[in-house]
Amino acid sequence: MQRLYDFLRRHPTGVDSFWAVVLFGLSVLSEANLQGSPAHRAPLAGAVAVSAVLCLVVALRRRFPEPMLLVALATGLAQLVLDVETSVADFAMLVIAYTVATMGARWASRLALVASFCAAPMAQLRWPAEHSSLLGRLAIVVFQTVPFALAWVLGDSMRTRRAYFEQLEERAARLEQEREAQSKVAVAAERARIARELHDVVAHNVSVMVVQADGAAYVMDTAPDQARTALETISSTGRQALAEMRRLLGVLRTGEHQEGGEYVPQPDVEQIDELIEQCRGSGLPVDFKVEGTPRPLPSGVELTAYRIVQEALTNTRKHGGPNAGASVRLVYFDDGLGLLVEDDGKGAPQELYEEGGADGRGHGLIGMRERVGMVGGTLDAGPRPGGGFRISALLPLKPAH
Repeated sequence: MQRLYDFLRRHPTGVDSFWAVVLFGLSVLSEANLQGSPAHRAPLAGAVAVSAVLCLVVALRRRFPEPMLLVALATGLAQLVLDVETSVADFAMLVIAYTVATMGARWASRLALVASFCAAPMAQLRWPAEHSSLLGRLAIVVFQTVPFALAWVLGDSMRTRRAYFEQLEERAARLEQEREAQSKVAVAAERARIARELHDVVAHNVSVMVVQADGAAYVMDTAPDQARTALETISSTGRQALAEMRRLLGVLRTGEHQEGGEYVPQPDVEQIDELIEQCRGSGLPVDFKVEGTPRPLPSGVELTAYRIVQEALTNTRKHGGPNAGASVRLVYFDDGLGLLVEDDGKGAPQELYEEGGADGRGHGLIGMRERVGMVGGTLDAGPRPGGGFRISALLPLKPAH
């Protein structure tokens, strides 16, 4: 049945033509039966011609609504002039009144409304009902006018309904476009922010290298062991700086700069303890555990881990409700760092977590995904089955090439 409905929607003119043929057949049969009646004065040929034109109006009503209305009105006037009494084919007047009220131009809709109120009175004046009083004829006019008025009102209601749904669809499409645009802007802003932070990490490492190199040169002759230690520090710091630089080159950086000329190191994993203590001091109970053996991590991984925990706990405070609690798990694997942040709050739609930010500048899950992607990791976030929200991430300890 659904295929049949789809076929009928794709071929509206074919459907109208079918009903036009049915209407024409009924009209011809009706005229043929009335030809023997003494009260029937219209010739068969004239009645058939009028019926054919009106049925053509039905067949082409949706393709040419305004011209078909004019054709129907002209045919109605011809009936009055040629004394062709009303027949089954005049049902087309109702159909075209409904059609132009639904999809026709406004002038055509108003013209159809005027014609609908004039049709019955003019028919009674031309072919008055025999053996009826004035009150009876007036009742007949009212009875015949009501279907025309209902057809026009129904068509106009359909026009209003269609316009309303088109407006809703347009608004939904516009909101979707705006949301996509905002997401793109948020991603670009977050990438620029990450680029600035990674830039500071690299600059800090280079500054450390310069300081160690100066110290090594100063004690090269007097303290060789101390110089060797400084050179080893330069080597490891340089490798780390190169790894961070590879990530930095993949991030779009804006022309904005930090205020002040000094570069400062960004937060690392060790500062997660301080962050959690701040959350506890603000009234959010947080259970924090570290599993595995802690060891030095690339600066980008440490920064990413800190920001994920920061934004996750901020979202818990914002959307978890007054009695929410959170847990943070930091797991050291052989080749990666795992993060699991969960809360047992009432939760909120994921769109709010997408839009949230840890410090007013980030963008919630959008920023987390960008950060995790920069270090080649994976992120999974969503509501917990028992309530609350869960964020898990796996950050590789070696940069992806």
